[in-house]
Amino acid sequence: MGSVGDSFDNALAENLWTFIKTECVRGSVFATRAETNLALFQYLDGFCNPRRVQEQLGYLSPIEYEKKPYANQIATEQVNLKPCQHALAG
Repeated sequence: MGSVGDSFDNALAENLWTFIKTECVRGSVFATRAETNLALFQYLDGFCNPRRVQEQLGYLSPIEYEKKPYANQIATEQVNLKPCQHALAG
């Protein structure tokens, strides 16, 4: 498809196209190019990018991975919270 060094020869790009074909396109019939574009967009932007579990992220989705430090921070803050002394005296 391209010369050496093009993204078409890149294993990562080939892997992405394989996923798209098996998870999104295969078995589907699209009436128009616009319908096809919408299906690809919904797959990539709605599922693949934000929700698909990824090995490099410890088998978490990007959304889960990004929420994890905040969840740990909130849990730590809740453990460290102590009532004010003047509130107890009242």
